[in-house]
Amino acid sequence: MANSFSPSAQLVCANASKLTPVLQHLFGFGLDPIISAWTLAHSSSARLSSDCWTKNPVENPPPGSDHCPFPKKRPLVGPEKTRSMTALHICDPEHPDHEAARASLVRKIDYHVLPGLSLLWLACFIDRTNIGNAKVGGMEQSLGLRGNQYNIGLAVFYISYILSELPSNYMLKVAGGKIWLPTLVASWGVITVFSGFMKNYASLIAIRLLLGLFEGGLLPGMVVYLSTMYKRNELQLRVGIFFASASLSGAFGGLLAYGIEMMEGVAGRKGWQWVFFLEGIGTVMVALFAFCYLPGSLETASFLTPEEREFAVARLKFVPKINQPEFSTKTDEHSVCLSRPAAATVDDKTCPTPHDPTRYEQEKPLPLLGHDGKAGYPRQPTPPIEEFEKYEVARAFKEPQVWLTGIGYMSLCVGLYSYSLFLPSIVAGMGYRGTEAQLYSSFPYLPASVLVVVIAFVADKLQMRGPMVVMLLPLTILGYVLALVAKSNSVRYGSVFLMAAGIYPSVPSILCILPNNTAGLTKRSVSTALQLMIANCAGFIATFIYTSDQAPKYKKGHSIALAFTCLAWLMLGLNSLYCSWENKARAAGRRESNVTKYLALVEKGVTSAPIGDRAPDFKMTI
Repeated sequence: MANSFSPSAQLVCANASKLTPVLQHLFGFGLDPIISAWTLAHSSSARLSSDCWTKNPVENPPPGSDHCPFPKKRPLVGPEKTRSMTALHICDPEHPDHEAARASLVRKIDYHVLPGLSLLWLACFIDRTNIGNAKVGGMEQSLGLRGNQYNIGLAVFYISYILSELPSNYMLKVAGGKIWLPTLVASWGVITVFSGFMKNYASLIAIRLLLGLFEGGLLPGMVVYLSTMYKRNELQLRVGIFFASASLSGAFGGLLAYGIEMMEGVAGRKGWQWVFFLEGIGTVMVALFAFCYLPGSLETASFLTPEEREFAVARLKFVPKINQPEFSTKTDEHSVCLSRPAAATVDDKTCPTPHDPTRYEQEKPLPLLGHDGKAGYPRQPTPPIEEFEKYEVARAFKEPQVWLTGIGYMSLCVGLYSYSLFLPSIVAGMGYRGTEAQLYSSFPYLPASVLVVVIAFVADKLQMRGPMVVMLLPLTILGYVLALVAKSNSVRYGSVFLMAAGIYPSVPSILCILPNNTAGLTKRSVSTALQLMIANCAGFIATFIYTSDQAPKYKKGHSIALAFTCLAWLMLGLNSLYCSWENKARAAGRRESNVTKYLALVEKGVTSAPIGDRAPDFKMTI
């Protein structure tokens, strides 16, 4: 049975085989494949092919030799075992043999990505909502605001915020996350500092417009950036970790404002001015840290070895079959290779060689022969730089999930934004005053931030997004109902804990739906930005539902937020039903025509993007 192996693979395995007895004694099995760079470093030329074959094939490997390019858990027995395991390891980055290697790799990425993003988002939410703390600290009186002028000042922020999201994601593609995200944060940090010099209503409007212009691109950019670093089933936990900083910002921002406002009169400035000065300077420092700390991409990450970089990229390209459990590490005879010649058998787990006519060339999106002899799906790796095509933009606008989740998220954001902006005022209506209101408004965020991470972890384990939101939002609904009917200030204060416990943990689930269920960088970028553009229209509602004339109980505001929370529950439930229906249609073979349509578009030159989520075996995350 002939097979193909690279000379570099032979060199690596020759070295790896010498280490087997030592590793067997220390760990009970051979060194984990691929990621263990110190083993692979014996051959600087050894590389994991990002395709399903090795390069520079040797047509007739010597019988009985160890050709596997990666060390195994146990010594291999015979050439047949060698060939089988070789194809298995090259073609399936999710094979159980790689578990420890994957865990080590993901931890490395976590350490170099999540701290920077969490600090950026913490700075974002503090700078966005510190105006609520400044209001309680006397800003409204200092600026001479009357009537709804304060609410209008909050609302104009969302005009520039919404308009900047889609162009910002385009700039993210051009400049890269390492440069673009810190640039946005540093820019609004400077604007936050200048917020301390506001003198009147006009300056408030100008500052809020500029702030929205730069803050608008951060969240969609961070979600897209994370989707280039992690697999779909790893995404929500990471979004949850950085979004937990939004919950913490409420607690930290309130406590910080409580302390800073004690500086009243220092250098002739008001306490609320010092809130803007110091928090703005802190934001610029965070941006500088992120610029130095965040990696540009997995392909160029300096904290990874060359072998780790190749494996990190390869694991993102691997797509499990729809008839397997999503993201399962089990590999059956149909999923050993992403594509395989029709002649391949279960026993011969070979992959196409570079000379095989069934090989799918990245630059030539033509049909493949599948394992059953039928046409396979074009599985080319996404090019490093995918062109920004009008057709792919249009596909994003036509995606039903964009509108279902967009409207659902908008409804949720009515509660999210009004809560973060007006909680100090709501708490003040319960009998707390001034700095005491700042202090007590920080406590509800603490349990919410813990729940964000816990729910994100569970959601990734269960591979559920919408159902988690459907289960969480009843907590928020109960919170608003208690706030409306309770007469005791203690019960009303308890209700704001329930509001936060449902709202904040729901957000990461919603943010992960489109990155999970859209493929192709252009469609994913546009879909994510469009969803957030729709969602952030909530700002125009949220900034007006709690007005001063409703104090101290704010029943009108709570009623409006309650209605929108119910709408969010409905829309996210409908999106989950849609995804379930679509998966059943794909499993039943009712989307096979997508391949023919896609290839026709490629032939006409309409698109050069990868097939992405059009592939009939692409599975939606519910």
